[in-house]
Amino acid sequence: MNSYSEGKIQAFQKQNDNRARFLIKCPDQPGIVAAVSKFLYEHNANIVASDQFTMNPEGGEFFIRIEFECPDLKGQVDKLETTFLPIAEKFNMEWKIMYVRDIKNMAIFVSNEPHCLLELLWEWQSGDLMANIALVISNHETAREMVESLGIPFYYIPANKEIRHQVEEKQKQLLEQYEVDLIVLARYMQILTPDFVGHYENRIINIHHSFLPAFIGAKPYERAYQRGVKMIGATSHYVTNDLDEGPIIEQNIGRVDHRDNGDDMKKIGQSIERSVLARAVKWHLEDRILVYKNKTIVF
Repeated sequence: MNSYSEGKIQAFQKQNDNRARFLIKCPDQPGIVAAVSKFLYEHNANIVASDQFTMNPEGGEFFIRIEFECPDLKGQVDKLETTFLPIAEKFNMEWKIMYVRDIKNMAIFVSNEPHCLLELLWEWQSGDLMANIALVISNHETAREMVESLGIPFYYIPANKEIRHQVEEKQKQLLEQYEVDLIVLARYMQILTPDFVGHYENRIINIHHSFLPAFIGAKPYERAYQRGVKMIGATSHYVTNDLDEGPIIEQNIGRVDHRDNGDDMKKIGQSIERSVLARAVKWHLEDRILVYKNKTIVF
């Protein structure tokens, strides 16, 4: 890690030493917000941001994200989590408290096209992507120099469908060694097995070079060109075992016309891919995403 990035992370941790985030989903009913607010007040916590959403006020699913400051937060962790249990049980909540100073460890998987990787590295170098990029794993050597020049470990693991299980065993060993919290597929052009995906549920973010659900699968820009589309896009989503059909986090589009051939569309599309993936990763790192069935609530 370079000194500039390390300094940014240290400053962020110091600034957020007493800050945490509550993420809650449960069946909607009266009293949820009042109960959580009262709980935080009783622990001398100050709410600094709060977002909520209900699918349906008549028994639909309710979602809330609360960011709060609490004096001596480190010393109160066990107390907070233990004393909240009765409230969680009363409202049938799925919940977690995320401590902001605990920077997430991130692994990036990449193949032969490094544009999304380079965007993430730039965001990280500038201090705008607040994570520890623990390692980069690739089935090509293309990105080694650009990764290792920043002091980030790079692992080359050749991969294809015939050796997929052996490859994933090596990958999982590295992910456990580096205590990885989030995996980002920055144009990693290999299909993951159900076992691997299940092990990291809602912790693998992919960028798809198409505005899903259009042009699912390979070569979307070529097919978009053949179809004569007037706009193209990119989609970032959590990975599930249904190929390219996981919960969508972020999308964006760009205009094209009859003058743009397949290569032009690819160039425009790669620019969209970079920004869409970076936003999705940041939102995950900031604990802004709640998954419900095959959808996301992004606060």
